[in-house]
Amino acid sequence: MKKLKLCSIVAALGAVAAAGPAVAQSQGVAKEEITIGSIQDLSGPIAGFGKQVRLGMMLRVDEVNQQGGVNGRKLKLLVEDSAYDPKRAVLAAQKLVNQDKIFAMVGHIGTAQNLAAMPVQFEKNVINFFPVTAAREMFDPFHRLKYSFAAPYYDQIRTALPKLAKDKGAKKICAVHQDDEFGLEVLRGAEAGLKSMGAELAEKTSYKRGATDFSSQVAKMKAANCDFVVLGTIIRETIGVIGESRKTGFSPTFLGSSAAYTDLIHKLGGPAMNGLYATMTVQNPYLDEASQPIRFWATKYKTAFNEDPTVFSVYGYNVIDSFVRAATKAGPGLSTDSFIKAMDTMVIPPDIFGSAEGRFGPKQRLGSDASRLSQITDGKWKVVSEYMKPQ
Repeated sequence: MKKLKLCSIVAALGAVAAAGPAVAQSQGVAKEEITIGSIQDLSGPIAGFGKQVRLGMMLRVDEVNQQGGVNGRKLKLLVEDSAYDPKRAVLAAQKLVNQDKIFAMVGHIGTAQNLAAMPVQFEKNVINFFPVTAAREMFDPFHRLKYSFAAPYYDQIRTALPKLAKDKGAKKICAVHQDDEFGLEVLRGAEAGLKSMGAELAEKTSYKRGATDFSSQVAKMKAANCDFVVLGTIIRETIGVIGESRKTGFSPTFLGSSAAYTDLIHKLGGPAMNGLYATMTVQNPYLDEASQPIRFWATKYKTAFNEDPTVFSVYGYNVIDSFVRAATKAGPGLSTDSFIKAMDTMVIPPDIFGSAEGRFGPKQRLGSDASRLSQITDGKWKVVSEYMKPQ
């Protein structure tokens, strides 16, 4: 009887020991596969961006898998649509985290959308890796599961505004912004930049996410005699504000953030967009002006998807490339802890697209705070400054 009891205890202990590694292993990591997830706007107001990010990610995933994967594991990328709605982003995150059991959320687009989804991820120890938004909340306050690659909108604008305003001799600086965390970050950057000059905004106005009519906002800024306008806008809002301004004879200097730095602005907005400035961290890959490495990459992209790549395609491609660097460095025993340990000493070098070097550490969750200025001239973005870093 005692012998039987002892055997039962040994068997039970053996079962617990066998279960140990399975319990410790991070979700989304199987013997032959790493499952990662992303949330994009595929049907809402910035679906143009979301589609491009998704294709860029898919291209790099396919390349990695054709080369044997990450330490022998293939990448499996799952993408959900938020339609740029934070509520839908939460539902998408719940599906990816709780049903699909992703290892990491990669390249999730949108500030408000990331802020809504992150609590769902963090509850299950799922990393938020390189979201496609330059909001400070993507790395601050510090959280071990946050990693951001993009110079913050706040730093972009507070650094570029004083320089450009001085160059233009601006007297009355105003701002129009989306009424959410993205737009507010641009606004805060503008206010901080002006404070460093001993000045304040002459006027500020906002619009709701998804708005299409900007006549009242433009009228308000025109009435204030603004000669310089900071844009906390994305695609159609940038085009809408500038288009309405041109129609009414309102011609200030316009400065947008990297959210407005896309070829869709001049492709959809036409000649009226000439003169617009925007901060940026990665150059748009215009094929007729590109270097041989970029042309080679762009040809591969176009062969796969039958369309030209854009800066948002580059964002998606680079997000996956950086994830692969860290996951490879983490070794065969990939887990959330080993991935974080790899990122603690990660240096991502400048690439063919003009990105600045990214450095991470135990308390460093933002890769780079450097950005540059570009301007639309003759229907194309032209770089007009060196990299600038906030003081």
